[in-house]
Amino acid sequence: MLSSVSNLMVGVFGSRNQRLLKRWGSLVAAANALESGLASLSDEALRAKTTELKERYAASQDLDVLLPEAFALVREASRRALGMRHFDVQLIGGIALHQGKIAEMRTGEGKTLVATLNAYLNALSGKGVHVVTVNEYLAQRDATGWAPSIASSALT
Repeated sequence: MLSSVSNLMVGVFGSRNQRLLKRWGSLVAAANALESGLASLSDEALRAKTTELKERYAASQDLDVLLPEAFALVREASRRALGMRHFDVQLIGGIALHQGKIAEMRTGEGKTLVATLNAYLNALSGKGVHVVTVNEYLAQRDATGWAPSIASSALT
């Protein structure tokens, strides 16, 4: 009896994961909607967006509100500097991490790309952000490989 009621509830409302993915999907859609506008900006104008986001954060705008625009900016900076564009599933991974969840990803699925989303978003607060890995090779590769993307976003 309890199992059938539970199955009915999941059928009507969806599982917890389905509800989270639906909510996060709207954030991804918001970031995607900004993509063409950001692509048309000059490099200087794109860097100015970082300053704008920092000012909005300083004026008490929550990081959750800034998330879609921040993620879209990182995606565009990465595309320009490295020729690598974050996939929607990587944006979802970034949202999960931002909300304190665990995002499990396999080798080659872009954990480094996901980390750049959260590093940028949290750096807007002006507090230090550290990305830690136990893999020396990845630490060296990513520190040098991502430098152009970080520089293009006006963060240091």
